[in-house]
Amino acid sequence: MKFKSIVLGLLAVSATFVASGAVAQEARPYTEGAVTEVTYIRIKPGMFDAYMKWVATERRALMDGQLKAGIILGYKIFVAQPRSPRDPDLILTVTYKNLAAMDGLEDKVESVGKTIWATRQKATEAEISREAMREVLGSELIRELVLK
Repeated sequence: MKFKSIVLGLLAVSATFVASGAVAQEARPYTEGAVTEVTYIRIKPGMFDAYMKWVATERRALMDGQLKAGIILGYKIFVAQPRSPRDPDLILTVTYKNLAAMDGLEDKVESVGKTIWATRQKATEAEISREAMREVLGSELIRELVLK
């Protein structure tokens, strides 16, 4: 009899945990939304216009190609007022539907990039020339939370 009451007690406790878990999931006041990659750039002195020319041409073509291919949801460019020499003066964002959209991203982007740079060698040369104009301070992924 004692064993039976212990088993019934454990079942009751288990049912409570399962029920509270289901309630906790229903109670979330938000859903997970899009994921944005934020890149912080420090443009080298005297190179702002040259870098922005690249942003307005090659980068724009790459981003628009990714939009058209459905790889990304959008992209933006922000100018920032640096507070110190280690702060960015330009912030670039790229928004993806979710984290899964970033799986195999390099292959997807490479197919779009071939329309801009015919070969990997040309893409590498373009990347090297960009580094003469800017320093990438870092990047992060942020996820939008959509309130219900």
